Amino acid sequence: MKKSLIALLIVAPLAMTLSGCVVKINDDGIDHGFVGDSEERTYKNRKKIAQVQLGASFMDMQEKLGVSDFSETYADGDNTVRVLYYRTQRKHKDGLTTKDECTFLQFINGKLAETGNGGDYSKTGTVKAN
Repeated sequence: MKKSLIALLIVAPLAMTLSGCVVKINDDGIDHGFVGDSEERTYKNRKKIAQVQLGASFMDMQEKLGVSDFSETYADGDNTVRVLYYRTQRKHKDGLTTKDECTFLQFINGKLAETGNGGDYSKTGTVKAN
């Protein structure tokens, strides 16, 4: 009886201290956190995009920024236009990324030609007027 009472007195405080613990699993460097990672990625994208220069190559930018949230490729006359969208802000609290939460990078024939608010991009090659 005394042993079980002593064990209970030792185990109960330990169990109470562990009740608020959160276990974070990191599989091969892939972090599965949602809100914190999204905000961190948004900040990192803004920071990297702020340093881009017009004329930069598509390959260099894709290597620097990684996989885009959205992408488009189309022909405009003799030009090949590629547009990458990277999340740089949060407007909706639904957890989904939309183009209006992104910054676009427009490449014409492999060279960065324009950047801007993703929700304002149109395939006419110019930013929509508000």
